[in-house]
Amino acid sequence: MSLDLTGDLVALFRDIVDVESVSGNEKELADLVEAALRGLPHLDVVRDGDTVIARTTLGRAERVVVAGHLDTVPVAGNLPSRVEDGVVYGRGTCDMKGGIAVALACAAALTEPRRDVTWVFYDHEEVAAEFNALARIAREHPEWLAGDFAVLMEPTSAGVEGGCQGTLRFSLTTTGVAAHSARSWLGHNAIHDAADVLGRLQRYRPREVEVDGLTYREGLNAVAISGGIAGNVVPDACTITVNFRFAPDRDEADALAHCRQVFDGYELAVVDVAAGARPGLDRPIAQEFLAAVGGEPRAKYGWTDVARFSALGVPAVNFGPADPGKAHADDECCPVDDLFTCRDALLRWLG
Repeated sequence: MSLDLTGDLVALFRDIVDVESVSGNEKELADLVEAALRGLPHLDVVRDGDTVIARTTLGRAERVVVAGHLDTVPVAGNLPSRVEDGVVYGRGTCDMKGGIAVALACAAALTEPRRDVTWVFYDHEEVAAEFNALARIAREHPEWLAGDFAVLMEPTSAGVEGGCQGTLRFSLTTTGVAAHSARSWLGHNAIHDAADVLGRLQRYRPREVEVDGLTYREGLNAVAISGGIAGNVVPDACTITVNFRFAPDRDEADALAHCRQVFDGYELAVVDVAAGARPGLDRPIAQEFLAAVGGEPRAKYGWTDVARFSALGVPAVNFGPADPGKAHADDECCPVDDLFTCRDALLRWLG
């Protein structure tokens, strides 16, 4: 089997979808992508693990990075792909093999783009961050990701979602004294004390802030709670896990300081934290991109790998086919029209 990057876009898309590439099993698809790109004389191709990177080297004044991940979440009886009423169904159709198909078609078509382009197809995005290949490349070969602007082809219903929120997860624990529940006055119930923590969350009013022309709404929510060891024991500990989604004008330190202020008097144990990304839509190159794509840009609610580009000083946006609400669903799908909308926008901007 081989991938035809210059033929029918929908056929290319379905060929990519039908190659199962659950995280850790990207090799077959990476091999096909590499072979197809190495057949294009205008691109220089390198490979690191199951990440394939192709670059034009025309000496243009600006460089754009277009990136997408090859892996998917586990299959749920939704392969091979099928087409119904102009919609392609199957694992990975939304997240994010539609973006992969569009990027590959554009990589083949843009033999002399107005800007140099780096096309990145990477592995292990749908698993723990420590395995993410884009993070590895950023750490070991940051020059491969250098550019003036980046487009991550995550599903956005073919609209522009700028930057992304940061995310902070932490836990805090209330403590009490264990006792038999029949003689509860001899103890102190730690679960009852969690009411103070939950009350602070209920009273919390999230901030809305404008960053580079986009409005981000923050959120602070309890996402897990645990306590108690038996049905007849007054619990001596209760742990609440909280997730803070913060606007990209905050860094990790500021986000943590804010949460410590909200929960003054409690010790916070950080579980994980990742900075957000500014969209950089005030830059001329971004304005040209928006003009080519059309429509009104939106803030990205959630965290994506655009943050890895932001950490390298490269402003980035999310732009790809399919409704992100269908990501990971059993009926995961992508409208055919979205493929052509995204492909044509990239060709207008870069061609």
